[in-house]
Amino acid sequence: MEQSVQKYIVYLSKEKNYSDKTLEAYRCDILSFRDYIVGFGVDYRVVDYDNVRGWIVCLVEEGLQNRSINRKVSALKGFYQFLMQLKEVGKNPLQLHRSLKVKKKLQIPFSRKEIDVVCQALRSEHTFEKLRDLVIIELLYGLGLRRAELVNLKVTDIDFNLHQVRVIGKGDKRRNLPMLESLEEVLVEYLRLRDLELKEIGVRDALVLNKRRNKVDEMFVYRVINGYFSNATSKEKNSPHVLRHSFASHLIENGADINSIKELMGHESLSTTQMYAQVNLAELKKVYKASHPRMKKK
Repeated sequence: MEQSVQKYIVYLSKEKNYSDKTLEAYRCDILSFRDYIVGFGVDYRVVDYDNVRGWIVCLVEEGLQNRSINRKVSALKGFYQFLMQLKEVGKNPLQLHRSLKVKKKLQIPFSRKEIDVVCQALRSEHTFEKLRDLVIIELLYGLGLRRAELVNLKVTDIDFNLHQVRVIGKGDKRRNLPMLESLEEVLVEYLRLRDLELKEIGVRDALVLNKRRNKVDEMFVYRVINGYFSNATSKEKNSPHVLRHSFASHLIENGADINSIKELMGHESLSTTQMYAQVNLAELKKVYKASHPRMKKK
């Protein structure tokens, strides 16, 4: 089975352009099922849905959340679909499986004030590292980027003549995003300092660099955002995705068309973008209940 799993991982890497982190998660999820059926002496090529259901029950008993279980089952379903294409199996045992119900959590975006507080503090500093951190925040919030999109940006992706940034998103899909004047000003100053810093070690293609002047990774970006916003807000989650979330929510608050936001964020489905509108509605309800005089009387 290990050889088939490896073929599937290579396929996901080359054809789907999945990140290393995602590929490792898929591999572990599939091998988790392998370990389960081995205990019952079942060959992976002849499993049926009863075997899958037994595995799911074990995952529930282990205390895994439905969201995590759904991810594991999704990985396994894709694997068996791949095996069908290779003619290793005649049917997908998960073909009729329905995902477990997941309670949707409303993720609260940062307020504009919270973002301004962090950015203003960084603007008062004039070091390469502080300006680099400000660029990270401005790119995530000003363009609504994903972490992976940000770390893969190159200097050549910034076009000051057209006032836009070229972004490579999921599935290697490209989109050009307009730069805000505030972002453009920060980038100009950052690139000036960046060029001074690189004089002794040569040119680097990556736009965002760490202290060693190498391309940053996604965990680095997470630490930067979590570090600054943990001190600026009492919100439970302080991640790069919350800044991307804030980008969409604040656009909706100001009347932006949801289809336009979909294109800006690089979403495949409009339903994904609509999630941000739902969160905004939830916030409005919260304000309404706290402010309406009839609610106060109760």
